[in-house]
Amino acid sequence: ESLKIARLPDRGAPLAVMATLNAVVERGCSMLVHFDRAASMSEIKTALESGGADAKADAMKKAIAILLSGEQMPQIFITIVRFVLPSDDKYVQKLLLLYMEIIEKTDSSGKLLPEMILICQNLRNNLQHPNEFLRGATLRFLCRISEHEILEPLIPSIVACLEHRHSFVRRNAVLCMDRIYQMPGGDLLLQDAPETIERFLNGGESDLSTRRNAFLMLYNNDQEKAVNFLLQNVEQVATWGDILQNVVLDLIRKVCRTDPSQKGKYIKIILMLLSTNNTSVIYECANTLVALSSAPTAIKAAANCYCQLLVSQSDNNVKLIVLDRLGELQRNHRYVMQEMVMDILRAVNAPNSDIRRKALDIVLDLVTVRNVDEVVGVLKKELQKSQTDDGGANAGEYRQMLVQATHQCAVKFPETAGTVVHLLMDFLGDTNVAAAFDVAMFIREIAQTNEALRPGIVKRLLDCFYSVRSARVAGTCLWIIGEYSLLPTQVVDAFATLTESLGATPFYKKINANEHPDTQDEATNFSSPPKKKTQTGRPQVLADGSYATQTAVVEVVANGLNGGAGAPNLRALVLGGDFFLGSVVATTLTKLALRFLSVATTQAEAHRLRADVMLYIVCLLRLGKSHTLPTPIDEDSADRLSLCLKTLAAPSSLDPAVADVWLKGCRDAFKGLIDDKIKQQTHDAVDLDATPVAQADDLIDFFHLKSRKGLSQVEIEDAVATDLARATGFADAAASDKDRKLDRVLQLTGFSDPVYAEAYVTVHQYDIVMDVTVVNRSKEIQQNLCLELATMGDLKLVERPQNYTLDVGETKHVRANIKVSSTETGVIFGNIVYESSGSDRNVVVLNDIHIDIMDYIAPATCHDTQFRAMWAEFEWENKVAINTQICEVREFLNHVVKSTNMRCLTTNSALDGECAYLAANLYAKSVFGEDALVNVSVEKQPHDGKLGGYIRIRSKTQGIALSLGDKITLKQRSAAA
Repeated sequence: ESLKIARLPDRGAPLAVMATLNAVVERGCSMLVHFDRAASMSEIKTALESGGADAKADAMKKAIAILLSGEQMPQIFITIVRFVLPSDDKYVQKLLLLYMEIIEKTDSSGKLLPEMILICQNLRNNLQHPNEFLRGATLRFLCRISEHEILEPLIPSIVACLEHRHSFVRRNAVLCMDRIYQMPGGDLLLQDAPETIERFLNGGESDLSTRRNAFLMLYNNDQEKAVNFLLQNVEQVATWGDILQNVVLDLIRKVCRTDPSQKGKYIKIILMLLSTNNTSVIYECANTLVALSSAPTAIKAAANCYCQLLVSQSDNNVKLIVLDRLGELQRNHRYVMQEMVMDILRAVNAPNSDIRRKALDIVLDLVTVRNVDEVVGVLKKELQKSQTDDGGANAGEYRQMLVQATHQCAVKFPETAGTVVHLLMDFLGDTNVAAAFDVAMFIREIAQTNEALRPGIVKRLLDCFYSVRSARVAGTCLWIIGEYSLLPTQVVDAFATLTESLGATPFYKKINANEHPDTQDEATNFSSPPKKKTQTGRPQVLADGSYATQTAVVEVVANGLNGGAGAPNLRALVLGGDFFLGSVVATTLTKLALRFLSVATTQAEAHRLRADVMLYIVCLLRLGKSHTLPTPIDEDSADRLSLCLKTLAAPSSLDPAVADVWLKGCRDAFKGLIDDKIKQQTHDAVDLDATPVAQADDLIDFFHLKSRKGLSQVEIEDAVATDLARATGFADAAASDKDRKLDRVLQLTGFSDPVYAEAYVTVHQYDIVMDVTVVNRSKEIQQNLCLELATMGDLKLVERPQNYTLDVGETKHVRANIKVSSTETGVIFGNIVYESSGSDRNVVVLNDIHIDIMDYIAPATCHDTQFRAMWAEFEWENKVAINTQICEVREFLNHVVKSTNMRCLTTNSALDGECAYLAANLYAKSVFGEDALVNVSVEKQPHDGKLGGYIRIRSKTQGIALSLGDKITLKQRSAAA
């Protein structure tokens, strides 16, 4: 705790800091004990010398806790040897082993301390003790000892424990032999350990854990013997326990990765294990099948296992992991997974929103003509259930997911739209505004793409319009009514619905205390509701100082017409100060009036409707210009209302081109937007299904001419799938992917250094694996060669790599694991330290390794409304000025998209054409679930032709915003260079 070095100050930090850090890592202990009570050395010594078993146990606990807190107590070692070592109490002996585990056993030069010899005889006695607990505890202790001088005299006693009567001792003896054999130089201490364990396994061991440890020992140290044992007992594999079966599956994966031609003999074992009842074994079987075979039968069997786990497991984390696996299958084996859609869709019954979202995303990507009716049927049932089911805080979010899923199905397969569109309209008045808005957007798109449904959509929309209480939803519904009410009856019905929702005019009434009700302007009263007259009296001071009472008649507008609880929906929203919605109302009414002029049966009806529309627009303008509302009308809305009024004042003199803008322009623009969206989706689908180019002279094996003798169906299909991959070019594509991995090899040292090192960095979401290849290029043996690493940023080294001894010209592969906690750019640096005949410490400094943020983010897509909502919500923004030598705005945008590995959400049609300025939105998602939003605003400067502007990055966390900004700045400089 005294050394929390998560960030080192600079690259030039002293090597002493690195040595101290590595010394602490090397001394790492396998246990942590919290201790906050002070204890004196004399108290501990007194309790150890004269106390009973309980007192000694308590004193040992205090000593262990003090040692773990960082203090040294060398003076009590002899006391423990004299008074604790001879104790017969098993608990005290267990604490003694823990004490011996954490004390320093070597001096500064690495040699064993002389006093450690005193404990070797005690360990030998423990290994021969008749009590099985003491034997097993001692064997577990020896698993964590790395000093050869302590272990060497105990080897015969450890091996003898394999024949003990109790399984606890045998199990830990095998584990101890495994750990010792894997130590550097351990093969010299236990030269025939694999042969001994093989004989032990074949001797009829009955304990499951012991057999698992023994098989794991062969798996780690002698793979050939483990394979032989497995093949000799292949018929009994199904009866082995789950922990042993999981090790068998690990062995199969390892063998088949080394030699793919051996897959056939092992697939039968995997299929045999699929019939077990243990869920962990079934899950590992499915993973192994997917890793080894691309045969449709194997993929389908694995998918069935995943779906079975998805339904049977109640743990949400398990469900999420299984859905991730199903998502991988969906991306790589789309056509096989299309048959599993209904099984995956059962996951929406889980109450967790993340599970529902993942399941729906997978299903929507697998929907085809064959299964779309079933999928839509399930979505309809869930929507109907959500109307009556109060699912708590997530009910509205779940309804929004269902609406979006139904929307995608209806757009992708228009023939299903008619079965769901009327059901979804019931959600226009939903309390969840996001779900209601999604319904409105869905109705708008279906009304444009499916002409046969338009009359029914307009009629149903007019019927349920009164339930809309959101301004955004009402605006979209008004646009639909204004654009698709084409027939005279539709126009009349639409106008009647809108006037009912707006209420009677005027929207407000001036109150004049001195005005008599009989003298009021009749024009303002013809449509007003009955008003209640109240007399109010208040004292008035006259000129002579006396008091008089003045009576005034004040007219109060009847309840329900001034935005109260009983007001119609549009009236309540407009009187609430939403004048943008008022401009939308005026535009819709203007469209209806202009269209009715051309389709009305008589001119009198058309002029009457036009006059009523103009009255409503004037009332809206008067309301905005008055001071009765807290927020006055904005300039844009006032101009829009005035334009509508001018258009209706002289419709006969309207230019035909202007009339087309009113009656057709909006619909044509929306049609173009839909066409661009469909074109983009088609383009993405073509890229997804694109196949590599195959050579004309590639070898093709004919399936029907192959020998089927002794082969199962899965083996035959796997062979055919391999042949097809080679014939169609997918195998070459996989090989080229492997070749591209060579581009990720980083050189850490120079060719003239005594140690040459290069690293291949693999990023697995939260883990970074560094495979470092080390070559001894000197003329002498390098002893205790160690790779010392340190990190900057949100990176943490998991464990210190072990030491090696390299002969002249010898090569070693060293692996280091690093944990990642965020997308912040990190740096890994360090050095290689070794001993030679001329020097005790030689240091070779390594080049820095920068962990790129591009390894963590991937292009993603989202709806425009979702992008705007996240843009308004996220608080971290990084503003990067544009500084580049690129002179074309579109070329610069393509450069930013390619450099940041993001997806451009702005459609190609919006970016086409020659223009001096450009604005586009980019979106990506990190492996940690973080959203990255980028807005590119760039223009071409008129005076010098260079590009200027800003790139704004927003995210929920600071790390991704800063790292992405640094990446863009760096790429701009490289482009400028």
